[in-house]
Amino acid sequence: MTKSFLITGAAGFIGSALVKKLIANGEKVIGIDNLNNYYDRKLKEARLAQINCNSTPENWNFHQLSIEDGESLFNLFEQEKPKVVVNLAAQAGVRYSIENPSAYIQANLVGFGNILESCQQYQIENLIYASSSSVYGGNRYLPFKEEQAVNHPVSMYAATKRANELMAHTYSHLYNLPATGLRLFTVYGPWGRPDMAPMLFAKAIIAGEPIKVFNHGEMQRDFTYIDDIVEGIFRCCYKPATKDLGFDSLNPNPSTANAPHRLFNIGNSKPVNLMRFIALLEQAFGKTAIKDFQPIQAGDVIATEADTSSLYNWINFRPSTSLEVGVGEFARWYKDFFNT
Repeated sequence: MTKSFLITGAAGFIGSALVKKLIANGEKVIGIDNLNNYYDRKLKEARLAQINCNSTPENWNFHQLSIEDGESLFNLFEQEKPKVVVNLAAQAGVRYSIENPSAYIQANLVGFGNILESCQQYQIENLIYASSSSVYGGNRYLPFKEEQAVNHPVSMYAATKRANELMAHTYSHLYNLPATGLRLFTVYGPWGRPDMAPMLFAKAIIAGEPIKVFNHGEMQRDFTYIDDIVEGIFRCCYKPATKDLGFDSLNPNPSTANAPHRLFNIGNSKPVNLMRFIALLEQAFGKTAIKDFQPIQAGDVIATEADTSSLYNWINFRPSTSLEVGVGEFARWYKDFFNT
């Protein structure tokens, strides 16, 4: 083990899965998470317990703290001296950002600012951070490509994620900090977040309760299986962003820079109608969903689809898990974890 990896949001859906993969690869991992109550803390504790069962004090060290707490974060960098940082800590959720925008300002803007300042002060070799497909906002041209302008966010969550990209670019420019932003597309799978559609739908289907189907089911999402997301992040951990030597400041590419900053989509590139996703859940759980069709919610977009050719060219990987396989794995985990 030659260097340490710091994973923020380590008790989260994606963070905990990445931690397990890094430890299995023989890396020393430091995890931080504030274990907030945005959703059931017991699920976060169960994820951490699973990590603890497959690690030792030599390759895994967890700290409970918030990235908004700059002093504690700086002290942790001083103590642990990580060389690779993956920032997955954030206030998540599009709809909740409308109800509680201040939570997003603190976690996603103040907190990320603390991450960037810590990284430059302690000369981090590689920063990877989670952005989101939400940054494409009002765009209607599919598939979404990193070269598209993303100037029309339709939720506070999307605005903070776009701001993260701009902040990271600035630090890359000023301090030569290698930073890679990954625009994640609708992640699902075992150990998922309870506020996301797969978990909400599964819980309601099993209980025989109605599920809310927004935009009357006329929505498409680029559902991406957790293992594919983690593989993409994992590979980026070993390939820091570099300057685009062909960058043309007269015709700038929004996804690269004359600084070590890169932006990539990471999605399955196979958008699926929401009703198809529900049908697969019904099949997996052996029950028919009671559907409550509703108008589209504020902050939602009708369709997402990722063009991942840039990511493939960068790390020779593109997500490939079929929805049928992914939903099956999710359902098996759900039934086992919740004993249904």
